[in-house]
Amino acid sequence: MTSPRAGGDSAAASAGALSRTALIEELWRRHGGENSRSNWRYRRKRMMWQFVVAAAAAAKRAIDIVAAGLGLVVLSPLFLGIAACVKFTDGGPVLYWQTRVGQWGREFPFPKFRSMVTNSDAVRAKILAQNQHGSQAVTFKMKNDPRITWIGRIIRKLSLDELPQLCCVLNGDMSLVGPRPPLPAEVARYSLRDRRRLDVIPGLTCIWQVSGRADIPFDRQVELDMQYIQSQSLWVDIKLLLRTVPAVLLGKGAY
Repeated sequence: MTSPRAGGDSAAASAGALSRTALIEELWRRHGGENSRSNWRYRRKRMMWQFVVAAAAAAKRAIDIVAAGLGLVVLSPLFLGIAACVKFTDGGPVLYWQTRVGQWGREFPFPKFRSMVTNSDAVRAKILAQNQHGSQAVTFKMKNDPRITWIGRIIRKLSLDELPQLCCVLNGDMSLVGPRPPLPAEVARYSLRDRRRLDVIPGLTCIWQVSGRADIPFDRQVELDMQYIQSQSLWVDIKLLLRTVPAVLLGKGAY
């Protein structure tokens, strides 16, 4: 179920889309009207631009489906091994489910291999003052978090706890590359500028994920996400995916 705030974001996104369409049509009229040669050139360029954008989106989606599908199959033995370790650690559930916010404020279920104790949310309320990003920060990060189990430290260091999100990529809630999906409580504290992160489908990896992860403060995360949104392309995605491999192996900012 979409929250009122998420619904408001969706309505705002629709209004924004209508506004952009109106601006395009106004530009069309300014270029000479329906029968002019200049208008025909404008319409042709507009159709070419729309085709290129649609083709890029289709290619990105195709890559997501193929890569996520192959990943789920090839990594299935690793999934089983991690699941067994998590289960045998304390007998709790293997997966930890959250609600995250995706493109245009749409909420979706978000799984991770459980890396914390079963009552982690209750413990979090007691250690909020130790937030490394600051007590008033939108996001919460803490080195040596007491909630993390022994297996949790290993899979978080190598980002293996994120592997179940390949299912989110496969069903279209996420992409391989894009801003990380925030929690609803975080979105509720977003400024208008911060909400631009919701203009695109969220991803498994992004610029700040390969540049220091939790060591990067929230404001800088937003800046890097804006940089991605403004310059996104298949080539940028490929470069970020290649940079993700050494970032995961080095584990910088992963805790």
